[in-house]
Amino acid sequence: MASGEHLKALLRSHIKGDDSHFLAVAMQMAAHEAKQGHGKLAEDLRTLIDSAQSKRKPLPSGQPVPIGQPRGELSNLLSVALPQTRFSEMILDDATHGRLARIISEQRNFEKIRAHGLSPRRKLLLVGPPGTGKTMTASALAGELGIPLYIVRLDSLITKFMGETAAKLRQVFDAIRDTRGIYFFDEFDAIGSQRSLANDVGEIRRVLNSFLQMIEQDQSNSLIIAATNHPEILDYALFRRFDDVIEYGLPNPEQICAVLKNRLVNFSKSIKSWEELTTVASGLSYAELVRAADDAIKDAIIHDRGAVDARDVAKHLEERKAFHGRQRL
Repeated sequence: MASGEHLKALLRSHIKGDDSHFLAVAMQMAAHEAKQGHGKLAEDLRTLIDSAQSKRKPLPSGQPVPIGQPRGELSNLLSVALPQTRFSEMILDDATHGRLARIISEQRNFEKIRAHGLSPRRKLLLVGPPGTGKTMTASALAGELGIPLYIVRLDSLITKFMGETAAKLRQVFDAIRDTRGIYFFDEFDAIGSQRSLANDVGEIRRVLNSFLQMIEQDQSNSLIIAATNHPEILDYALFRRFDDVIEYGLPNPEQICAVLKNRLVNFSKSIKSWEELTTVASGLSYAELVRAADDAIKDAIIHDRGAVDARDVAKHLEERKAFHGRQRL
């Protein structure tokens, strides 16, 4: 029969009025019964679920999806938004695009996969330099799936008091269990660094151990996304807790050109040679390319010009490279 955790999850969903989560848990129960050899019961549950889904009323066109606002102490640990970002707005290499498309496909067929006792990909680790698209990926996944994006506020999560950070982390994982969404841990190395590092302190080791246990035990319908610029210092035990590790890098010449063209599309009439700008921009991240293009557009607007000049774009790209160089020193 259904486990106690399933029954508690059903009651929590009912109390919150979260029909989607209620039906998803019911599908988990059907899959559980099928695995236990209770075929007739599993089939009856699926029939009831299908009937309930067919009777659900869709939201009126244009009505926003309700966002579960964190309350109480949780409001200090999570910030929430409902992004409209789509992957069509990102410049991705074919391999990364394919892996993200697979995640979306599995999430959109969540019930089908769970009904066969399998789990869709939903625990992701994104690694790569700053500005290469990790945060935008979390927003785009939320936008494509139409679910809220919850950003975990590490400044509020991590405290100096023994045991307090682990307790707050438990609250976050309770929210992950109770409210479907994307939960984004940025700068994840703050809690995921290797337990053997010489400058590590006991409290951070305890927090990492708690995170390992919680993510291992998590069977929710939410997506957990962690991002880091420093994968080399992450504890090795973390990597096998994630369903996918996706690596991001600096854009190649074709991607640089595509980013600049996309960003300058309404102001680029006078630009004849994109190859020269691509050469100037080599070594910059996606975010730095966007900022340089925006700076060139703002200059054109301020001076009442209807287009940007290639020299102006090159100037702002060089400024970004100079700033980027100073940051490395």
